[in-house]
Amino acid sequence: METFLLFNRYLHITAGFIGFFMAPAALFVRKGGPWHRRWGQVFFWAMAVAGVTAIVAASFKGLTFLLLTGVFSLYLAGFGYRSLYLKQLARGGSAPLFDWIVASLGFGIFLLTLVYGVVARNVPAGVFGVIGLLMTSRQLRGYRRAGSWSRTQWLHNHISGFLGAYIAAVSAFSATSLTFIPFPYNFLWPSVIGIPLTMWWQRRVRRQLAVAPTGTEALEVRIQPEPA
Repeated sequence: METFLLFNRYLHITAGFIGFFMAPAALFVRKGGPWHRRWGQVFFWAMAVAGVTAIVAASFKGLTFLLLTGVFSLYLAGFGYRSLYLKQLARGGSAPLFDWIVASLGFGIFLLTLVYGVVARNVPAGVFGVIGLLMTSRQLRGYRRAGSWSRTQWLHNHISGFLGAYIAAVSAFSATSLTFIPFPYNFLWPSVIGIPLTMWWQRRVRRQLAVAPTGTEALEVRIQPEPA
């Protein structure tokens, strides 16, 4: 068992290290281009591995907060990834049952995260619980009102999910490695910096689409060919 947990730890560290550099790489290349898609896929799978290994380690060691952090980062990465498959919601399509189930489970998990944060007086858990609840409730409302989405809503969800996963990953790294920063500030500073940056990036994308009516370049971001 110790060998397994040690392997799990090294796998977690490796995946987190890769994801730490892949997110900026995907951001600073041409959106929709092959390198953006390539780095984005590497980032997603790195976050998926990091999230799963965090959940495994937390389950064996009884670390509730690490467990919730792993779930949070994994959910956000999945949200950003799945948004690329949901463009049809702007054309009257409906969300697959899979997405309904994941969003509903996420809502329940983040509600428990908020409860844990209040009961344990754990400020970061409470903050992550609130953010998760706002996000999943908005997802469920959006799925229920499919067809009323703007044609670029999937793109904004893609940005929010991937940048949110990156913020969560940096928060976990800071909490475990930057021990010179006192708790809970070591966990919260990435959110204080990252959330305004995410909002700025969203506004930047909206301005770019406003001056380019067709939005061709921004709307080409995908991981598979569009259906005929």
